[in-house]
Amino acid sequence: QMAEPYIRRRALRHLEKDRVVIFAAGTGSPYFSTDTAAALRAAEVGADCLLKATKVDGIYSEDPKKNPDAVLIHRLTYMEALRQRFEIMDGAAFSLCMENSIPIVVLNILKKGTMKGFLVEGTDVGTIVTSEKDS
Repeated sequence: QMAEPYIRRRALRHLEKDRVVIFAAGTGSPYFSTDTAAALRAAEVGADCLLKATKVDGIYSEDPKKNPDAVLIHRLTYMEALRQRFEIMDGAAFSLCMENSIPIVVLNILKKGTMKGFLVEGTDVGTIVTSEKDS
């Protein structure tokens, strides 16, 4: 079986067995984005990180579509992201991650092997947002 409905206890059991748990979809409640659902589930299970799989390689100094000289930022803190007004995800999701010290990994889902590289091989990908610059 590849997928099953979310039950916190079962998700924790899978994690105890060193399985990778991927949460997809929303909470089923109106007004909550899929980002907020992901952050909520990550907090509920004490996740090591939240993967923000998107269509860009990570967080850039500026919009790379508008400025071809924009630079990919590999690592920054929650506070730096707030100060520079990077729109990584909605405010509720970002706050949940920050309050629970859950690193946010922004990576490109459209590039083959990116997620596997990060999860299995430990490859540096995209941008990591954490509470400390060098964590």
